[in-house]
Amino acid sequence: MLTTAAQESKYKFDAGAQLGMSSYLGEANNSILKHQGFAFGLNFRYIPNTRMAIRGIFNTASLSGNTSDMENVLPGGAQYEFSSRVYDLGARYEFNFLPYGIGETYKRLRRLSPYMTLGIGFTVASCDGETSISPNIPMGIGVKYKLSQRLNLGLEFTMTKVLGDKVDGKNLSDLYLIKSSFMKNTDWYSNISFSVTYEFGERCSTCHYVD
Repeated sequence: MLTTAAQESKYKFDAGAQLGMSSYLGEANNSILKHQGFAFGLNFRYIPNTRMAIRGIFNTASLSGNTSDMENVLPGGAQYEFSSRVYDLGARYEFNFLPYGIGETYKRLRRLSPYMTLGIGFTVASCDGETSISPNIPMGIGVKYKLSQRLNLGLEFTMTKVLGDKVDGKNLSDLYLIKSSFMKNTDWYSNISFSVTYEFGERCSTCHYVD
């Protein structure tokens, strides 16, 4: 009996690019719908089977925030505005909810599949002439569509937790007099993006034993 979760995909790798919108969430912005910026990224995947992938990613995004349009008032009525550029390098695990592929109907492959992703990486943030490096944890959901045997389209939404508090500039690291730590007072940023990838590295369809 065939187990679709263990079926190999036709190609071992894919690579491509993504383009989308980014948003910061922290002390200077409390909604991902405000202060949108642009994001661009490059992807490389290893595809062991039709249900999962290991993905390397490099993203860059512009982030900004302004406390003047927030309901919370800073101590002393102060206001703060910033603009930063972040670079995100990391690895992510992807799980397809359906066996993703085209053709080979006996495998019950689907051209369209939702998926979830979780990973680990590093964020390099540049703000007000200062540069910081912090670990991050990206998590997200998305949907893939196989346009052809090798060509894939994707739509993905991710939230990235930065294990640091310097994305919005060093002046906000202790905004509410709460000392930053591994979990407290850390920054987040979101990314909604559209991607195009191309598969390569065709697997051998038949294995032959040679004595």
